[in-house]
Amino acid sequence: MLRIGSTLRASRRLLNRQLHFQCPIIAGDSAIAGIAPVRYRRFIPFNYSSRFGNISASTSFFSTLSSHSSIFNAPNTERAEENDSVESNLSVAGDAGVALSEVERVAPRLSDGILDAYLAIELALDSVVKIFTVSSSPNYFLPWQNKSQRETTGSGFVIPGKRILTNAHVVADHTFVLVRKHGSPTKYRATVQAVGHECDLAILVVESEEFWEGMNSLELGDVPFLQEAVSVVGYPQGGDNISVTKGVVSRVEPTQYVHGASQLLAIQIDAAINPGNSGGPAIMGDKVAGVAFQNLSGAENIGYIIPVPVIKHFIAGVEERGEYAGFCSLGLSCQPTENAQIREYFQMQSKMTGVLVSRINPLSDASRVLKKDDIILSFDGVPIASDGTVPFRNRERISFDHLVSMKKPNETAELKVLRNGEVHDFKITLHPLQPLVPVHQFDKLPSYFIFAGLVFIPLTQPFLHEYGEEWYNTSPRRLCERALRELPKKPGEQFIILSQVLMDDINAGYERLAELQVKKVNGVEVLNLKHLRQLVEDGNQKNVRFDLDDERVIVLNYESARIATSRILKRHRIPHAMSIDLTDEQNAAELLSACSI
Repeated sequence: MLRIGSTLRASRRLLNRQLHFQCPIIAGDSAIAGIAPVRYRRFIPFNYSSRFGNISASTSFFSTLSSHSSIFNAPNTERAEENDSVESNLSVAGDAGVALSEVERVAPRLSDGILDAYLAIELALDSVVKIFTVSSSPNYFLPWQNKSQRETTGSGFVIPGKRILTNAHVVADHTFVLVRKHGSPTKYRATVQAVGHECDLAILVVESEEFWEGMNSLELGDVPFLQEAVSVVGYPQGGDNISVTKGVVSRVEPTQYVHGASQLLAIQIDAAINPGNSGGPAIMGDKVAGVAFQNLSGAENIGYIIPVPVIKHFIAGVEERGEYAGFCSLGLSCQPTENAQIREYFQMQSKMTGVLVSRINPLSDASRVLKKDDIILSFDGVPIASDGTVPFRNRERISFDHLVSMKKPNETAELKVLRNGEVHDFKITLHPLQPLVPVHQFDKLPSYFIFAGLVFIPLTQPFLHEYGEEWYNTSPRRLCERALRELPKKPGEQFIILSQVLMDDINAGYERLAELQVKKVNGVEVLNLKHLRQLVEDGNQKNVRFDLDDERVIVLNYESARIATSRILKRHRIPHAMSIDLTDEQNAAELLSACSI
């Protein structure tokens, strides 16, 4: 880990008092222009070795300046190349050093923002890597096969313990992952140690000792304040070399994570975050302030980074349990109490603030102690405002969900609750909760069961996404509404549907019953897909009856259907009648063995 010493920090403070609006324009190694506004800057990162500390070299920046010292004697010289392109990225090439005297000569010409960018690149050169991923996503309309593979790139950086931190979406549904460090033509095989799709973070490991030679880990810092400058380092599209873009923090609040569809703390910055930047560090000073992961479509220069508290929560869970632990939830749906009439109706005193409990997940611990129409006044002693926010840092406010998400699984939270005009204190154990219809299914094969050409699957949002970008409007309306609103009532419960009918004589006339929920098999309520398979293959009855939504019924002769299943599988070139997760251990081993031949 490269650390910036106290001498360099003092130098930075000195620079902060110098010229902030001008900088030398460098066009290659031979052309020298004059002084121009910072917004036109085009940088070549440098390296130096002095009493500031031994920092690895990146290019001959100061040697170029020293060979054209007239820059410092002619501050009003005009630029030689008026049409020189302007860029915000730092291109990297070459190696060199510079004496302290050179730093002192150049320092007055560098603004604090430029120096921060240089420090960011110095930290990143031996820490940030480019990630090459080959992935293949499942086809949820045909769950027994995958879509064609695709190649993507992203960024990552080294953290203590010889690990690489990146985004989950960089390696989602991966089949092969390679990493390349800066300045090296060699790509090294990497494996995914842990992945958290809700928080869009993943940890990679590289077994090759050669890869780790000369690599340094980056240290996690704190959540930056508003208007603090950060430098985003990575490998965005548009080139193959490392890039640095600089921006300032404009907002810190819980934000929708696009990849995992979760609501977690995020930092908004005005630096561009483009494809390929994902997984790269956002550096503030000599530490990491966050991980770049998404931008706002339709807007310019609005990017988001995952803050350190979320990163530490993810890493701590992996270190304690050996795998991703998830983020906790109360399992509640709450309503603000800003209206005066609703506050009076629920007997809230004038100084009371809180949120109204409108819905409770039956599988949460909150269902044991809380009731509908309770008013939650505080969480772990922190008062909750009537709009659902809590104090955060200096005169900022964020949703109280942030306090919940930062709890570790199985931790206890203390809630102060107003019920029928009386205040109660409750303790609730928090743990991650899964929805009835999963929001994502990355890195796992879809479940399916085929019987007589009837294809049964658990409903998932990725299945609905197969209807296109406008899936909310183009997918079956009833399934879409249930996917977004229904809660599980029992552990292990799944929402089972008949996704399609593979036509055959035995199922003729049933093809219009596709996309309906399967409620019962032979009069028994279906808990999940594995339960449905057990009910079908029971074989104690001559016929198999399926009760579907809208009071629709399917009846099949068991023996005829069993024979037809083999015929239909062969016709459609489907290797197995069910996914591996539905089989017992013996059958699963046989299937895996057959797949490996």
